[in-house]
Formats: sequence, C-alpha cells, structure tokens
Amino acid sequence: MSLLCLQKRCLSLICLFSILLIPSWISAQDKEKRYVGSKACKECHEEEYDRFQRFAKKSHSFESILRMKKGLTGSELKTCYECHTTGYGRPGGFVSEEETPELMNTGCEVCHGPGSAHIKSEDPADIKTEITMEDCTTCHNKERVKAFNFKPLIYGGAH
Repeated sequence: MSLLCLQKRCLSLICLFSILLIPSWISAQDKEKRYVGSKACKECHEEEYDRFQRFAKKSHSFESILRMKKGLTGSELKTCYECHTTGYGRPGGFVSEEETPELMNTGCEVCHGPGSAHIKSEDPADIKTEITMEDCTTCHNKERVKAFNFKPLIYGGAH
C-alpha cells in the first residue's frame, strides 16, 4: 500500500471519528436550552422589557451593523454579530436576518443566557440571574472600547 493511499485512509478515519464524536461535545444542557428572543421574556417581565427596549442602545444594536455593513467583509461582519446579536455562534443563536429575526439585536439572553428552559419551567434557577462585570467583558473590553471610542456602563439602560 502506498504512503498516499495510507494517508487518505487515515484522513478518512479521522473525519469519520470526528463526525461521530461531535454530538458528544455539545452537552445535553446546551441542546435543551435555546434562544427564544427578548419578546418571549415580555410576558412575565413586562416592565424590564419595556425599559430595556426604550433605554438600552443594545436593544437596537443591529442598526449599527446595517449602517456599517456595506464596507465590511464577510469575516468582519461575523465579528460584529458576536456582540450585536443574540447567541451568534451558539446552538439556537442568531444565524441571519431571514432565519432568526427575533435574535437580530443584543437582547435579554446575551446577559441572562438562553431562555427556553426558564420559559418552560418559570424557575429562576433555569436562567442566569446574577450578572457580573465578567459577563460584560466579552464585548465590553479594552480592544473594542478603544476601537469604537465607547464607554461601557454596567447595567446602563437595562433594568
């Protein structure tokens, strides 16, 4: 058997094992919890939802992407999605304007986590209730603050 043939077989086996193992990398909990969009929170948290929609700039964050979109490459646009949408790159998160319009802005679940389990159970234990500054630094960090001349306000305009 030639070296090239052996390499192809090894590569095929690696690909096969990867495909079989990928589902085990995603925890059962992540499969259960899905993003539902901020409007789903409104039924029980109407006051917080209304305040967030009225005062938090992040509740309309996709508008920034639309303003900048024309001058961006595809990979640059994806980095915008990381902070200006809900759940981008995660199971059940933002995919596109057409497929997941309810996740187009930075919503409740960016800070509190996917809401599907909480909505079903109404149990506070099924959602993140204690937000820390570390939760914010995914997007509100020195590099991004410097690049956009932005001053983050913890809890600013939320609830």
